[in-house]
Amino acid sequence: MAMERIQEKLAILADAAKYDVSCASSGSDRKNDTKGLGNAAPGMGICHSYTPDGRCVSLLKILLTNVCIYDCAYCVSRRSNDVKRAAFTVQEVVDLTINFYRRNYIEGLFLSSGIFKDPDYTMERLVRVAKKLRTENNFNGYIHLKAIPGASDELMQEAGLYADRLSVNLELPTEAGLKLLAPEKTRPAMIKPIRFLQNEIIRLADERKVLKKVPTFIPAGQSTQVIVGAAGETDMEILHMASQFYRQFQLKRVYYSGYVPISDDTRLPGMHSQVPLLRENRLYQADYLVRLYGFEPHELLNEKHPDLDTDIDPKLSWALRHLDCFPVDINKADKMLIARIPGIGLESAKKICAARTHGALGWDQLKQMGVQISRARYFVTCKSASLERRELTPEQIRQQLLTQSHSKWLRVHTTQLSLF
Repeated sequence: MAMERIQEKLAILADAAKYDVSCASSGSDRKNDTKGLGNAAPGMGICHSYTPDGRCVSLLKILLTNVCIYDCAYCVSRRSNDVKRAAFTVQEVVDLTINFYRRNYIEGLFLSSGIFKDPDYTMERLVRVAKKLRTENNFNGYIHLKAIPGASDELMQEAGLYADRLSVNLELPTEAGLKLLAPEKTRPAMIKPIRFLQNEIIRLADERKVLKKVPTFIPAGQSTQVIVGAAGETDMEILHMASQFYRQFQLKRVYYSGYVPISDDTRLPGMHSQVPLLRENRLYQADYLVRLYGFEPHELLNEKHPDLDTDIDPKLSWALRHLDCFPVDINKADKMLIARIPGIGLESAKKICAARTHGALGWDQLKQMGVQISRARYFVTCKSASLERRELTPEQIRQQLLTQSHSKWLRVHTTQLSLF
């Protein structure tokens, strides 16, 4: 009977956790030096997530409880929603994690929770799970905890000693959306733990410079998540918000979760208006350009173009609106300008800069370095002019690339069908 109840809880609380997408495990280097269980060092991954090098890793992803004192309109666990409720005890989560690990199902834990009683009460139980895993079970696998806004600084600090990553959900991209759909919550309350964790990371990093032994504190940093499409915000508003939090708080990642219709509340989009996955994808691409390629949000989006083009990626969209910046001489331009060329990524840009010191580069060399010639040829010059395309309008380039992309998809799709 006890096992059946655990399985029932697991079904309820794993299903409720699926709406939280901020579970990437990248960035932790916690090693197993004590012959304990698990290893969050590179090479030992966590599932249902992807590391920067593309490895898929396994993860036990659950809520501690789906009981919640708040009534956020967009949340399936909201107080007024008529759903089956459940709650794990601290020991049940610990036992599940260890048993799943020993059976080689997982390499770590992603633990979030509804808020029952109050933030401190909830956060204290999340911390106890992580503490028991680390100190009583010698578990060295990856642990990602949700940091609960409103919980004390002492609990946040203790959580950081046992978790690899902490994340505070901002819920919605704008304060106006938060007031409309979650009036019991405030943006300042969400920012407070983010700022505290940032200050602790900086403080301990400074101590590490002068002291021999300093405790490990959230080695994978902190992240956040926002729901996209619930309050009618534009992609421009979302990207500006993300850029601001990257700059101010050095977040590792901002995750974007398309709103899934779960209510006929008139404040929300209709039940059959789910956010397209392609919108999420374009936001991640734009986020990547801001974090790693040196783009500013206003370069990608503005009042005239407040939303990302779903037909083409953000870098190509930017290039087509700024043809005056092209063509770029691949043999003379600096690395970051080369990385802005459609069809050329950061790694290829590094290879180009290193290789051209030995002589001018042509199309054959660029192809060997991973450059997508079919895209790049509209925007670059190199040793050979044979493949360059000039005197085309932005719309003509766009249509040619879309046609190429569609033809490529048809070839792949036809090949796949022929296998059966």
